[in-house]
Amino acid sequence: MIQKDVIIVGGGAAGFFAAINIAEQNPKLKVTILERGSEGLQKVKVSGGGRCNVTHAEFIPQELIKNYPRGEKELLGPFHQFMTGDTIEWFEKRGVELKIEDDGRMFPVSNSSQTIIDCFLNEAKKHHVQILYNQSVTAISPRSSHTELVEVQSRGFEISTKDSFFTCEKLLVATGSNPKIWNLLEALGHTISQPVPSLFTFDINDERIKDIPGVVAQNVEVKVLGTNLWSEGPLLITHVGMSAPVILKLSAFGAVELANRDYKFEIEINFIKQAFRDCLEILKELKHDLAKKTVFKSTQFDLPKRLWQKLVLASNMNEETRWADLNKSQLEALASQLTQAIFKVDGKSTFKEEFVTAGGVDLKEINFKTFESKLCKNLYFAGEVINVDAITGGFNFQNAWTGAYIVAKSISQ
Repeated sequence: MIQKDVIIVGGGAAGFFAAINIAEQNPKLKVTILERGSEGLQKVKVSGGGRCNVTHAEFIPQELIKNYPRGEKELLGPFHQFMTGDTIEWFEKRGVELKIEDDGRMFPVSNSSQTIIDCFLNEAKKHHVQILYNQSVTAISPRSSHTELVEVQSRGFEISTKDSFFTCEKLLVATGSNPKIWNLLEALGHTISQPVPSLFTFDINDERIKDIPGVVAQNVEVKVLGTNLWSEGPLLITHVGMSAPVILKLSAFGAVELANRDYKFEIEINFIKQAFRDCLEILKELKHDLAKKTVFKSTQFDLPKRLWQKLVLASNMNEETRWADLNKSQLEALASQLTQAIFKVDGKSTFKEEFVTAGGVDLKEINFKTFESKLCKNLYFAGEVINVDAITGGFNFQNAWTGAYIVAKSISQ
């Protein structure tokens, strides 16, 4: 039996961040990370295409929380305790400078996630955090055989892995979306919100987007028909369908709804963010102004040329149709394709390697002043193990840093 003061299950972003801060704030505590893999920080490694999207340059808590489909209300208090600015300062103090990109995402100046990994490993070593790899946790139980629950809860925990047995006073679970660990937490009395994928792209098989992967429409509006879900922003056409912020936002905010529909639904896209009637009036003017030109070759509304041509062909025209020859139904068909094009979504694909899950420990069972369980004293949570998730852009990491820091403060005191 190996006795520790603090055990952290999960050697990812939240686990490492908490361990380092606990050990730094209270050097007397023996802190151990149990990581099931042969190395930790795997999500940090692949995030942001291997550059690690550390956080997002949003410095107002009330604005920051709007990026969390689940956890918006609960994170307001925590963000007042540890926020984006604190994250930047934390890394800078340890020699890692961050930079802001045009879209607000923040990366290490080195453009390499290895910088963040090295920082964590060095800090863990410096503060004598023990990291044990290949330690898959198989059981967690409150220590003691007393029947009186209050007494049981205050005596810490027993943790079994495949080949070791640990006890600790305080336990942090920071395992991300791990169904096996959720089962163990359920056995301790916690409610787990059913996990569903959160960040994903839409699979669409449609002639209008066939053979034009890589085309980006900069500012579109997308609605999921039959729901209140809508989003705006850049849209990327891919080999299998559609992606980019406008789609990823829908996938995050609609995670549960779209799972219930088995990822089969229809979306309506306004490619030019104009009303159908207004668009029709502009097209009528173009019919007059560009009379002799072909519609196919005269791209309008700042749309990418290849997308414009696809929408023209979908409006009962061919490559030779001239503006002057357009009849009423062709004009209306083109206005409709531009402002209210319907696409059938038939499935989803994982967005890069950044697999994010909605679901986890029910938020009502957590005290967000400390991130401690309301049901088990001295049991804490941080990161995606709880039912919090965000849109893409560094927000999921900010949730991890904030939760981990607050846990560290609570445990080290």
